[in-house]
Amino acid sequence: MAIGDLQRRLGANLRRYRAAHGLSQEALAELLQVHRTYIGGLERGERNPTLQSVERLSERLGVDPLQLLVCPTKEDGRWA
Repeated sequence: MAIGDLQRRLGANLRRYRAAHGLSQEALAELLQVHRTYIGGLERGERNPTLQSVERLSERLGVDPLQLLVCPTKEDGRWA
């Protein structure tokens, strides 16, 4: 795994879960009380969130924090 891969994976997973919940970047940002551009930066893998931020994201999306960090597969139904 190369440096930055985990950030990009988190971003892709965040985008999938956000979309699955029918939330716009703006709506998720409002729930988290952050700016929309922060969510966009996370989804593009440009931001390096703290573990506390990952916990907050997972709580709002109703998923285990690890689900935001693992590579989705067809077998587990999280493939996009």
